[in-house]
Amino acid sequence: MTPKEDSQKKSCVIPKLTYRVWRVWRRNLDVFAKTAHVNFLPSLLEPILYLIAFGFGLGILVSAPVQGMPYINWIAPGLVSIAVMYGSFFECTYASFVRMYFQKTFDAIIATPVNLEEVIAGEILWGATRAVIHSTIVLGVVAAFGLVTSPLAILVPVVAFFGGLLFASLGMCFTALAQGIDFFNYPVYLLITPMFLVGGTFVPLSIMPDLVQTLAIAGLPLTHVVNLLRGLTTGQFEGFMGISPEIIITIAITWLTLSTFIFFMLSIHLMKRKLIK
Repeated sequence: MTPKEDSQKKSCVIPKLTYRVWRVWRRNLDVFAKTAHVNFLPSLLEPILYLIAFGFGLGILVSAPVQGMPYINWIAPGLVSIAVMYGSFFECTYASFVRMYFQKTFDAIIATPVNLEEVIAGEILWGATRAVIHSTIVLGVVAAFGLVTSPLAILVPVVAFFGGLLFASLGMCFTALAQGIDFFNYPVYLLITPMFLVGGTFVPLSIMPDLVQTLAIAGLPLTHVVNLLRGLTTGQFEGFMGISPEIIITIAITWLTLSTFIFFMLSIHLMKRKLIK
């Protein structure tokens, strides 16, 4: 293999990213700032409705404490985790698809010195930022209800960013595969909804069958985000399947790190293959 061929091969594997990635991020931030009043209200009302329906409503029926705390305190971190998932995944699926196909934003940006890889990376970073914005709003709501009991909650935005980076990268992979906007029904109903229901958000994984627990740990990103955020907001990290909380934390951080790297690289590769004819 000649040096030129080797260089070309590496360029296909290693994204060419520069500071211009943040120009894409800044463009999306500016657009978001102009419509912040529209985006803020749903993010504020949604966790309140969940708290009323599940926390105060269903919580009355759950008399026994969950992990040593009232049910409403236990589900509060789950609501923050859901905000991380929704904020980043939907931003890099529906919103990115609209910018790419209908608004032709990608074409306009690529006409500048910004390359395609930087556009994709900027979109993913913005998706992670949306995760931080949404989860911070929800965290403020649950804190206002007195459901945050640990000073470690100050680290929630950090976990939200890296968790959002994973969901944004995962969402961008589906965007690369989508031939039409209706395609997103598949990942939403086959991946996002199952995580919403059995990712440890509303029902403790420890009471689930071992098979469900194993599948959740091995294949559901939200499970690991929930475990970390619940520990940070309540001060109690959960262990299950006979695994200690310390090992669960290590598994969560390792799983999220490796998965984020894999899906980030894969999303750029798939998007390049889709857009470069």
